[in-house]
Amino acid sequence: MYHDTIAAIGTAMSHSGIGIVRISGEEAIAVADRIFRFKKKETSLFQAATHTIHYGYIVEEGQIIDEVLVSVMKGPHSYTTEDVVEINCHGGVLVMKRILETVLKHGARPAEAGEFTKRAFLNGRIDLSQAEAVIDLINSKNDFAMKSAVGQLSGRLSEKIRQLREQILFEIATIESALDDPEHITLDGYGEMLSRKLDSMLLDMNLLISNAENSRMLSEGIKTVILGKPNAGKSSLLNLLLGEDRAIVTEIAGTTRDTLEEQILLDGIGLKLIDTAGIRETEDVVEKIGVSKAVGQAENADLILYVVDSSVNLDESDRQIIEMIKDRRGIVLMNKSDLEGVLDSRLLCKLTDKRVITFSAKEGIGLSELKDAIKDMFINSELTFNDEWCLTNLRHKQAMGEAYESLKLVKQSIEDGMPEDFFSIDLMNAYEKLGLILGEAVEDDLVDEIFSHFCMGK
Repeated sequence: MYHDTIAAIGTAMSHSGIGIVRISGEEAIAVADRIFRFKKKETSLFQAATHTIHYGYIVEEGQIIDEVLVSVMKGPHSYTTEDVVEINCHGGVLVMKRILETVLKHGARPAEAGEFTKRAFLNGRIDLSQAEAVIDLINSKNDFAMKSAVGQLSGRLSEKIRQLREQILFEIATIESALDDPEHITLDGYGEMLSRKLDSMLLDMNLLISNAENSRMLSEGIKTVILGKPNAGKSSLLNLLLGEDRAIVTEIAGTTRDTLEEQILLDGIGLKLIDTAGIRETEDVVEKIGVSKAVGQAENADLILYVVDSSVNLDESDRQIIEMIKDRRGIVLMNKSDLEGVLDSRLLCKLTDKRVITFSAKEGIGLSELKDAIKDMFINSELTFNDEWCLTNLRHKQAMGEAYESLKLVKQSIEDGMPEDFFSIDLMNAYEKLGLILGEAVEDDLVDEIFSHFCMGK
């Protein structure tokens, strides 16, 4: 339990309608009371009921700094479980700084990054996975990321982890009890029964692990690489999706010599768009580097948009691209459909084994169909999973993977006819690894690292 009192600006440091200065700790109400004056009556914040708002002024040495609303939330029913006071002031940067300086002068110290949420974790109001969900929610860039973070913050993932740990702990207790009192507790047939229970646990854990990459991708944004020959219309597609002229578009082949990255929200789906240099054989040194980068980006893409100039025949460069996108998620766009076409969509579909869309980046033809294709690919079919409890955090995935491997070792021990005390070793390891997700027995350095990514006021 902390005994000092911290304070920080809880809103963005930019001019806005409202700013918030947050105070938390044993002296939070006392600090606020020293600088707050009620508008209509002489009283004290100590007399204020919890979860009430009061109108008045922040005053320093007889001078009014700002007209404010002060919220009083007494522990343990607050964000940090400590006494918390929030000063809602006008959102000018200078005003917020002056109020914070006054708060610090009268007994608080500056909060460290993420210290309010860190106190909520250390004081037991939330576990570590819920604390990490706070920063995920703040940083969410699309609907899925926001929904996932809210679910994790509400404790859905934590509840699933606790259920798994309770099941494992029950088996550990069963084994230990039988070993301590073999005359009254028998383990006859126990291995077969435990094996069935492990199958169910492993199934749940495998689902979480296998969906972790999909969850991460949808949360962080689908890495979408635009490929094609020079002058196929890749940059025009990027500009169309962005709704602005971000990339230079000319009739000169090879205009794009480097990758260009942008983040967009497409009907609630986050896309990390990457425009690349046109794929072709070239003697130009700079263009060669651009082509090499394009190939590298394609190898790590979640989705490839292959842009084909439908007004010209396929050539060796197209065949190279078709080979590159083989066995990868992709959509083929037959661009320049506003011109007289020479390509057959059925041929492209057969060659690429991908969905082919008649498209015109210039006229916007096919854009709606492209959006639907992406949603079908990443939301409605391939990546359907239970987002009530999903892993979007690499730390969680690693811990879950280690717990999974430990339970598999228990299964192997049962099959090999090993004594029951061997089961306990790996069961306990799985129990502890799952506990790391919730923040049990984690190193202080890890906790500090996690909260260092938070803003000061959170």
